[in-house]
Amino acid sequence: MAEGSVRLWVGSEDFDPGAELDRLAAGDQTIGALASFIGLVRGAADHVTAMTLEHYPGMTEKQIASLIATARQKWRLDRVTVLHRVGRLLPGDRIVFVGVAARHRGDALAACEFLIDWLKTRAPFWKLEEGPDGEHWVAARNEDEEKARLWEKR
Repeated sequence: MAEGSVRLWVGSEDFDPGAELDRLAAGDQTIGALASFIGLVRGAADHVTAMTLEHYPGMTEKQIASLIATARQKWRLDRVTVLHRVGRLLPGDRIVFVGVAARHRGDALAACEFLIDWLKTRAPFWKLEEGPDGEHWVAARNEDEEKARLWEKR
C-alpha cells in the first residue's frame, strides 16, 4: 500500500459516499475491486429519535489505525478509507463509511467486512439512544462480539 493510501477521519460532519468511492479508485487502473459499507442511524422500527455518539479523541483514531494496519497485513489492499461520525445524529443519518480498494474482490470484500466487524467491537465509541421512553446507553451485542472473534480464528 502506498503512502497516502489510508484515509481515516472521525468528526461530526456528514460525508459523501459517492465521493469517497471515487477517491478510492482515482487514478489507479490496477484497482479491480471496491467494497464499501455505510452504517445508518435506525429510527422508527427501533423507536430511536436520535443517537449521540461519543468517543475518546486520540485513542479512537489510534485504535482505528491499528485495525486498518491489521487488515493490511491480512489482505492485499491498495487503499482504505474509514470515516466515523460523532455527535448527535438523527434517523437516516450516516454514521460510518468503510471503503476498501484492492486488485481482487476477495481481498476487498473480506477486508471491508473485517474492518466493520472490528470497528463495531474494538473502537472506543459509545452510543446514547433517545426515544419515547427516554435515553439509554447501547450495550455491546453478543452477536457483534462473536462475529469479531471469528476473525481471530481466520
